[in-house]
Amino acid sequence: MKFERKNLSDEILLDLYKKILKPRLIEEKMLILIRQGKVSKWFSGIGQEAISVGVTAVLDNDEYILPMHRNLGVFTGRDIPLYRLFSQWQGKANGFTKGRDRSFHFGTQQYKIIGMISHLGPQLGVADGIALANKLKKNGKITAVFTGEGATSEGDFHEALNIASVWELPVLFVIENNGYGLSTPTNEQYRCENLADKGKGYGMESHIVDGNNLLEVYNLLSELKASMKINPRPVLLEFKTFRMRGHEEASGTKYVPQELMDQWAVKDPVENYRKFLKENKILTEEFDESLRAEIKKEIDDSLAIANAEPEIEATLTEELNDIYKPFVFEEVKPKIEKVNIRFIDAISTSLRQSMERHDNLVIMGQDIAEYGGAFKITDGFVAQFGKERVINTPICESAVVSAGMGLSINGYKAIVEMQFADFVSTGFNPIVNLLAKSHYRWLEKADVVVRMPCGGGTQAGPFHSQTNEAWFTKTPGLKVVYPAFPYDAKGLLNEAINDPNPVLFFEHKQLYRSVYQEVPKDYYTLPLGKAALLKEGNEVTIIAFGAAVHWALDTLDKNQEISADLLDLRTLQPLDTTAIFASVKKTGRVIIYQEDSLFGGIASDISAMIMEECFQYLDAPVKRVASLDSPIPFTKALEDQYLPKGRFEKELLTLLAY
Repeated sequence: MKFERKNLSDEILLDLYKKILKPRLIEEKMLILIRQGKVSKWFSGIGQEAISVGVTAVLDNDEYILPMHRNLGVFTGRDIPLYRLFSQWQGKANGFTKGRDRSFHFGTQQYKIIGMISHLGPQLGVADGIALANKLKKNGKITAVFTGEGATSEGDFHEALNIASVWELPVLFVIENNGYGLSTPTNEQYRCENLADKGKGYGMESHIVDGNNLLEVYNLLSELKASMKINPRPVLLEFKTFRMRGHEEASGTKYVPQELMDQWAVKDPVENYRKFLKENKILTEEFDESLRAEIKKEIDDSLAIANAEPEIEATLTEELNDIYKPFVFEEVKPKIEKVNIRFIDAISTSLRQSMERHDNLVIMGQDIAEYGGAFKITDGFVAQFGKERVINTPICESAVVSAGMGLSINGYKAIVEMQFADFVSTGFNPIVNLLAKSHYRWLEKADVVVRMPCGGGTQAGPFHSQTNEAWFTKTPGLKVVYPAFPYDAKGLLNEAINDPNPVLFFEHKQLYRSVYQEVPKDYYTLPLGKAALLKEGNEVTIIAFGAAVHWALDTLDKNQEISADLLDLRTLQPLDTTAIFASVKKTGRVIIYQEDSLFGGIASDISAMIMEECFQYLDAPVKRVASLDSPIPFTKALEDQYLPKGRFEKELLTLLAY
């Protein structure tokens, strides 16, 4: 192995040795602890240390790194106290996740490290968002994100590279090609000769690097960092390396041919670099022994601190309180002047006034810039706010949602528009595994609103008509808003944007241009989690949201003899159970009206809650009315049959006669 020191001083060369030796000695200690049963799981990076150490040594401490679970050198390179790492690995409170996640599945703003999730790919899109924020700040900072050769098969990899290239984002995409994705060899992962070749398809600069040569890594990265400050751009780096241990210790390495293990053993990045330093009289045996003793003492002392730390005790209140970032509603009251506008105008006005109010707010979506969006909601926004804040995206929902998370991490607010709520399925993973869980896992907010044009009644068929709120009300950590009127839509969207937690904001397409209301011209806010009592009566409680609220109003107008409480939920998560229970206790009968199909919808959970909390007050069974348990069809006759509008009146009258 040939090392080129170029113009590096002895001081830098020795510092790099300290940086690469430390994770190796920790690794060796961890293997002992695994055998002793003192650590439950370990993902070894032995043989790959030069990549983590080299990348981290080049980046400034305020530049974000997104590592994987085999990149111990990133964490030690940022000088995280070892006792905190040991506490994290043992699931103790001095770690970074309060025992809620293991190993390296954590992040820390203090050290500008953003941890992975096991789904791998989404962190590449997060890096795009962080880099986009840096570009908007014009601070010259770059972002480095790690992935393995296995994860390059994921769609998120391709989406993230495409976005970074199109938007010219300063991201270093680091592929650690260690030959195996768990036990699957590279010849079963891809067919191109080198993964770096994939960069060509995105018009992206790429390099193949000896991932076991610390100086080759450090020198190339130093040159790239200097160049990217002058010419911001993404760069794809394929580091050829090998892991000498199993995917994790339990899996072993029996699936690896012994000759391959022997071939890479002689390329050990730590020993070869140590040999180079000794041969060039830079490292003495005495200094090496002293350094090893110093690091081993730090490891032992840190382990003693972590071992002495008590086990975490489960506290129900703390667990539930950490699902969302604490946020206190601050009411902004509007002035008296009102204007009669449509639902769609209320959404557009909210976005415009929020963009004016928050100069760190960015909107992303397909065709939202000059074209103004599929529904023209952002028409004229580019002229007022510029293309830096109103961003057309490629058709890749997953990486765009992840980029929203990255923007949030790096000090921005993000709105992601799904062209249709149906298309959120291709962005589902980062919503439910990144946005929803980040605060619970490591107390990091996800300041992202995902706008969801939804609903049927427009003969748009199975792919443009779903109302899929139940996909998200099931997921702790998300807030779900679903207004039925322009006044609510504007005030609730303003508040959703203020809230630092992730919000799914549903906008029924059929209401966009059919519902008018007097709405304050100025900015105002409404609290999430508060239902609206639209009508008061004592015979029955009707619970609805979205378009179903209007359908219920039509039914009550037709049957004015019915004395009903009509409760518009407005927000599905958090849910106003206080208002629901109070109404049910008053009327003794309840019917829940939703557009979504019946089975598994939110009406089912509301029904169950009412049965548990209000059973003694009920004079009849709780009734649910919903769409058919089928996909939503296109032809009007079929769609009319699918939707519950034609069935609600009969079910309501039957309930009243019970």
